[in-house]
Order: sequence, then structure tokens, then C-alpha cells
Amino acid sequence: MVENATGLWNVSDYGSTPKFNAAKRQELSINKKDKEILKGLAARVAEFASSPAEDEKRKLWTDHDMLKTKRPVVFCDPENGWNEIVTENKIECTGSLARRWEAVLRKEIFWVESIKDDKVTEPYFDIGYTFTDDGWGLDSLVSGGTGGGSYVWEAPVKNTHDVKKIHYPRIKVDHKTTEDTIAIADDIFGDQLKIRLVGRWWWTLGLTMDLAFLRGLENIMLDMLDNPKLIHQLMSILRDGTLTKLDYLEEKGLLSLNADTYVGSGGFGYTDELPAKGFSKEHVRTIDMWGFGDSQETGSVSPQMFEEFVFPYQLPLLERFGLNCYGCCEPLDKRWEIVKRIPNLRRVSVSPWSDLEIMAENLKDDYVFSLKPNPAVLAVPVIDKEIIRQKINDFLKKTKGCVVEIIMKDNHTLGKNPDNIINWVKILREEIEKIY
Repeated sequence: MVENATGLWNVSDYGSTPKFNAAKRQELSINKKDKEILKGLAARVAEFASSPAEDEKRKLWTDHDMLKTKRPVVFCDPENGWNEIVTENKIECTGSLARRWEAVLRKEIFWVESIKDDKVTEPYFDIGYTFTDDGWGLDSLVSGGTGGGSYVWEAPVKNTHDVKKIHYPRIKVDHKTTEDTIAIADDIFGDQLKIRLVGRWWWTLGLTMDLAFLRGLENIMLDMLDNPKLIHQLMSILRDGTLTKLDYLEEKGLLSLNADTYVGSGGFGYTDELPAKGFSKEHVRTIDMWGFGDSQETGSVSPQMFEEFVFPYQLPLLERFGLNCYGCCEPLDKRWEIVKRIPNLRRVSVSPWSDLEIMAENLKDDYVFSLKPNPAVLAVPVIDKEIIRQKINDFLKKTKGCVVEIIMKDNHTLGKNPDNIINWVKILREEIEKIY
């Protein structure tokens, strides 16, 4: 599956809401030499996608998401580590848009040939809408973040007066550029891959990421004690603005099914349970889709505060979806009694900071146990295979009997050694064979 491939978005393949970079409009052209390079890569992806092995993986994920699997399913995303795999000197195209598309195709090929996890290679090339989204009307002043590194920001909401400056997000689709991009993709890939227009408008509907950027993490923690009215006011605005956004996207026919894509904070959404009854191909509804919420920004607050300040605002959003994922890096073992009230909850993230035994008892085989191993073991020049084997063996034993997916993500570096993630998957496969 190739996502967010227009080359006009400032976004990673799996990540936060993309925003159109208008300065790149002139890049909507690909020269003859670059076309030939892209055609060759697309042919390889198409060949992989037609393999019986991909049909087997589709069935694996479908059974898994419908709680029928008995052994772990595996997905590994190098994320920022892609910069150490598909490096600039490996990109042969010269044009900016062509280079982006080439990188996306080379990732697909690397997944099949080298990582060898359970990710399905689909015969599609997805083009996202080109659009602008002015957000909440207040911008954070961000410092750092170059190359995927750390950053800090100055939150714009200093007091209740600033709250009045917030407005609901306003989306404007550039249909002309979107159609032109589709035409270019179809000209290059149409003989090998099906071109699809997709709407990917958010990553999480958890609201607290937006809250953190508006108010600041430290301020949020203090406000919960000293100024709870402000937090409730901001969360009400974020909830209502996001509901309005969902209404707009649904009414305008801008949503897309996500049952064959990456969903939530890990895993793929293949299922026979979506879309819902009454579905029309011309008009995707939120009820036809997977939803996702999290609140890793409030991971350190008590369950009581989470229940008071966060969960009531997330619930009306998640109630709209046919199936739901919840959680990312926050530990959910202490919040489970609250989180399990989400309607149609199916996929639950279990982060490295969760108590595995408690979560195994909570989830059993009633939910997808989306296990997130600590990626720090890959962030070194040479991995410690024995330590990795011990850690894998430990969490496989503790989660046996659950419907487990093992999602290696949140990699900021692979220690400049792509073999790290390849070898991690090999070790994981070996330990799964031993235990299952």
C-alpha cells in the first residue's frame, strides 16, 4: 500500500495530518528518464503484489482483525530509520515529485525483499487530496525537529483571552492539482498499478496532541489542578471542531475506506466487518471506517483525571466509527476500565511501559493485542541479539493466548545499520516458531 504519495504534502507515509505545500505546485511534472525509472520500480511492486503470498497475508490480517488468529502477526516500520535505508544517494530520479514517488516504491520493495514481515504489498498507487487546512487558528512556535529530531514549542494559548482566537479547522481542497497529480500517476503507473484517490485527513482523533500544541504540556498538567475550567473549555472546542470536520468530510464525500491500510498506531485494518450496512461506494461514512484515539500526552496523569478531562471528549468522536483502535505510547493497564467503554473497540495498543501480564488478562482473545516492543534495541550500530531474543521470548510467553500483533515502530534511528531491523524480524520469527 502506497500512501500520501502526491509529493505535495509535508508528511511521512504514516503520520500526522498532511498539509499542502503550495510552493511545490510547479513540481507537477516528471521527465522522461524519471518516468522510466518509476515504471521499472512499479513493475517490481506489481509483480510482488500479484504473488499468492500476498493473498495469504491479506487473509492472515483479515482473520487477525476478526480475532481468529492463534499466533502473532508481525509488522515493522523503520519510520525515521528509512533515512538510513532509502538514502539520498540511492534515489536515481532527479525531479522532486519523482524522487518522492521513487522513495515510496523503494520502501515497498525493501519491505518485501528484506524486512519480510507480514505487511501486504497491494497493487495500488494511492494519491491523496491536495488541500489546505488552517488548523485551529493559532500556531505554535516550533524550534528544532530537523531530520526527525527532537523539538520544543511555544504554546499560543497563554490565557482565556487567547481561547477566543481559536476557530474550527477549515479545509479547502485543490481539486485541480489533485486531478493533475492523478493524471500524472496514471500515465506512469496505470499499466501496472491501480491509481486510487484517497482521503487521509487525520492520524488520531485523541484531541490531546492538539491540546498540547495549543496550551503546552506543563501548562496542561498544572491546569488540571489550578484551572480545570480552561482544560474543559479547550477540550470542548477541540471535540466540537473535530466533529464538525468529520461532518464536513463525510458530507463532501472526501472520506475513504481504510480497511486495507495501516490503522491506529499500528497494524492493518483488513476485515470483512467493514464497511457497514447501507454502504455506497460513492459516499464513505465514518461508520464504514476504523477510528483511532489515544492520549499519550497525558500518560502520566491519573486514571481519574484522564476520565474527567480527556475520555468524555474523545467518546463522541469514536462512537461514530464501525471499529476502533485505541492507544499509542501511553500505558493503558491503569486506564483499561475506562477505555474498554469505547464502542466497537477492537485494537488496543500495549506500549513498552504497560504491564504485559495485566494487559494480557484484560484483553484475552476479545481484542487485538497490539504489542509495541521498545525500539531502542535497534538504535545502535550493532544489535545485541541475545538480549533481543530474551525480550522477545519474554513477551511472547506472557501474551500467549491473546490475539497478538507485534508492531515495531517509533524508530528514530537504526544505528545507521539497516540490517538491525532485518535481523530483529528474523529473531522474532525464530522465537515465534519455538513458542507457537
